[in-house]
Amino acid sequence: MIIHCEGRIVYRDEAAALSRVVGEALQDTREVILDFEGVESLDSAGLGELVLAHMSAEGQGKSVKLSGAQPHVRELLELTNLSSVFELYPSLEDAIETGDEFAPMI
Repeated sequence: MIIHCEGRIVYRDEAAALSRVVGEALQDTREVILDFEGVESLDSAGLGELVLAHMSAEGQGKSVKLSGAQPHVRELLELTNLSSVFELYPSLEDAIETGDEFAPMI
């Protein structure tokens, strides 16, 4: 399943929404791709929600992949060493090529 993320993934509503949507998606699929092409900013709360999503998926034998992260978001993932936890892809197309059939989700 593909989840297109846009704007900010920061403390409060945005980070909580990401966690909720990923949790719901993991109920119906084995792999989730978070398309980060439209993400402008990510803070510690957003990073925390990403880690929780990864742990939840891994605990169920599922996976969460990230694609299309802007350079500043990718740098943050590298600085926090989360780039070694997540499968990161330069584009959505690259992430899709490595997985199962995906159904888009907005």
